Amino acid sequence: MQSFDYLIIGGGMVADAAARGIRELDETGTIGILSADIDEPYTRPALSKKLWTDPDFTWDQVPLGTASDTGAEIRLRSLVTSIDRDGRSVETDAGERFGYRRLLLATGSRPREIEARDSDRVLSFRSAEDYRRLRELAGRSERIAVVGGGYIGAEIAAALVQNGVAVEVVFPDAVLGAGTFPLEVAERYQRLFADAGVGLVAGRRVDGIDAGDSGIALVLDDGSRRDADAAVLGLGVTPVTDLAEAAGLSVDDGVVVDETLATGDDAIWAAGDIASYPDRLLGRTRVEHVDNAQEMGRAAGRSMAGGGEAYRHTPYFYSQVFGVRWEAVGTLDPDLDTLVVELDPDETGPRTVVYFRDDAGAPVGVLLWNVADARDAARLVLADAPTDESELRGRIG
Repeated sequence: MQSFDYLIIGGGMVADAAARGIRELDETGTIGILSADIDEPYTRPALSKKLWTDPDFTWDQVPLGTASDTGAEIRLRSLVTSIDRDGRSVETDAGERFGYRRLLLATGSRPREIEARDSDRVLSFRSAEDYRRLRELAGRSERIAVVGGGYIGAEIAAALVQNGVAVEVVFPDAVLGAGTFPLEVAERYQRLFADAGVGLVAGRRVDGIDAGDSGIALVLDDGSRRDADAAVLGLGVTPVTDLAEAAGLSVDDGVVVDETLATGDDAIWAAGDIASYPDRLLGRTRVEHVDNAQEMGRAAGRSMAGGGEAYRHTPYFYSQVFGVRWEAVGTLDPDLDTLVVELDPDETGPRTVVYFRDDAGAPVGVLLWNVADARDAARLVLADAPTDESELRGRIG
């Protein structure tokens, strides 16, 4: 049985950041990464953004260079199926066993799916392999349907239409983005897609997909059907916590960790999409975005290597479509009371700040629409939690 000083389960951006964090404090300890992926760690946001829209961003900029930069030994196509906490070892689906002194769970998330006959014309979108498949489909398809209008579905729709593919998005809200933004901002968001030629099927859910040799048909909840050459599912993700649960670790909407990202087992940490952690501004939370993956991964690596610091970073998340970038910190829930502050526009269009407020009037989330370099200011707003509306209006601008 091969053993490592530091063993990481999962091969995404958290694993890369953790390996680098370890090396900041331990230059010689052995690092192993067991990844179910077929690619070494890579920059995931590029899969739905820059690879489609920036001609100067090429595939050779996607890999993160984890092995060469940190000396980590990466085992691809290695799905870990069990953890032996007493024996401090793990086992893979191939029957291989690996020992560890300290273990990091970075198993990430899996895409939600819809029942459909197995077909290369229907795919979820999460990995680099999914990106390559979609590129191939886009090259031979006239029309692609996107199921779901959330974060990933919207980015995929924008990417495809900007690459000459006719796109139709099916989503349950009355307005695209209405599950995230207040109505006036959601309407602005939807216009970006409509003006780009994206077909919008609002207020509908997909109950099933009929896939044939020459195309697919989405079966909607009202019994109607929408035909396309292929379909991409953008229905969100669920954290992969089954390994932690089977090992007897505490799981409650994620693997429960303390401020140093350690679990209840003093040899096991968790980070990234799966980690439920105590955020200094947001309370106990779980975040599924790249900023958290990078910052928490590094912090977990340092913690494993004896750093002992608390994870104090409140992450932000962002999206960029049709030249518009929005960023956010905290909770975006349009059912909350919202204060929309319009700033002077610049060459990129309207600049807007939206404060999402709790019952006491204190901000619990901040949306920055086309507002650059204001993430720290947004975090400060959440830390100060002012309830006076006139004060809030002047905080970011």
